Amino acid sequence: MASIHGISVKIPLTYDAEDGPYRLNKKTKEAVRQNLKNLILTAPGERIMDPSFGVGLRNFLFEQITDRLYTRVAERIRKQVRSYLPFVYIEHISFDSMDTRSELGPNDLQVNIQYNILPLDTEDTLSITAETN
Repeated sequence: MASIHGISVKIPLTYDAEDGPYRLNKKTKEAVRQNLKNLILTAPGERIMDPSFGVGLRNFLFEQITDRLYTRVAERIRKQVRSYLPFVYIEHISFDSMDTRSELGPNDLQVNIQYNILPLDTEDTLSITAETN
């Protein structure tokens, strides 16, 4: 086994012959991306000992898709990132639904988040599709 050090465990957990019991994130950019995705998908109250953690994107799936909903989700994302990932700056958040992308289902919602990892001055985009099935 190689002695490559990682920053964090890569999710989903999988065995890796090089890293040992679990595959590791070896770059800060990939660790931040994973942490941001985790923050967006975790429902408030789901994380033990921190009921405020998480955006809970799936909780919004069965609400009427309107500009007001998009505003609420974007505000929740920005607030959570400021609290839990203060070294990340959200540049832009956009949304896609069945109205804008035919491959999405009727209640599917895709969120595209452009962000900057401030200490690295590196931009990235995370796209998450919350599906009803």
